[in-house]
Amino acid sequence: MFKMKFGKRLMCLALGAVLVAAVHPAYAATALKKLVAVESFENKAGAASSWEIGDGMADMLTDALIQSGNFIVLERQALESVLQEQDFAASGRTTTAGATASIGKMPPAQILIRGAITEFDESKKGGGQGMNIRGFNVNMNRETAHVAVIIRLIDTSTGEVLDSQRVEGNAEAGGLGFDFSGSGFGFGQEGFSKTPLGKATQIAIDNAVDYVTQKMRAIPWEGKVVTVQGDTIIINSGTNTGIQVGDQFTVFHKGEDFIDPDTGMLLGSDTSQIGVIEVVNVQEKFSKAVAVSGSGFQAKDIVRGQ
Repeated sequence: MFKMKFGKRLMCLALGAVLVAAVHPAYAATALKKLVAVESFENKAGAASSWEIGDGMADMLTDALIQSGNFIVLERQALESVLQEQDFAASGRTTTAGATASIGKMPPAQILIRGAITEFDESKKGGGQGMNIRGFNVNMNRETAHVAVIIRLIDTSTGEVLDSQRVEGNAEAGGLGFDFSGSGFGFGQEGFSKTPLGKATQIAIDNAVDYVTQKMRAIPWEGKVVTVQGDTIIINSGTNTGIQVGDQFTVFHKGEDFIDPDTGMLLGSDTSQIGVIEVVNVQEKFSKAVAVSGSGFQAKDIVRGQ
């Protein structure tokens, strides 16, 4: 009796999986790497500007996001505002479908990650100045460090802040301490990562990666149709984003942009679903697909999946 009931449960689960696949035909077998850009962090903590902590922390976040294996990261340290990111798609600084990429052109990112450093503090309690050897102070003390950063996820097509989160890092150390009193010691230099402040910074960055990863799961992966050659649809992503043969994607045609008449801000676009495609061949930076349903596919159509 138990075996019969267990067998029926397995059949129900299998049937449920088939029904889900039928209802949601456009899917990828594995999680796809999403394209993001990291802007230089704004230093609001009052830390020494010579340390360049804004660029340093942005570099740390960029490296950590890449190492996570979940993202393709475009460094946009020179961005001054979200509007510059919005302009990429229409300015000729980006790679347009069907055109040959030239120096300085980059594909636009889905999400811009912007950070503001609000706290970057270190406090020391110790037993005297100790000895100074060639600029290094050796003493007995206890050090605590605290770093806080506000991370914002911004839709590059509209400039809308999709989400915002404060991430923090705390670290402390006690016993024999080493400080450097020379002007050459600073953020990111050799030895900094071993200090409480360096460790607190790394913890904050790790927490930022966890936050970004969690929030990006809810944002569908997007690509574009490059061109259509007969029955073959070329899309602008390949093994570099984790696409595999058999992956299916929903395709949307972008219509009119809706612009706010008062602010000039892009509010969104009129999009219509035109079909589903399945990948049949994958190269490093592009893939070939065929239609599973629908028709009328053309260059610049939006390819969407999870």
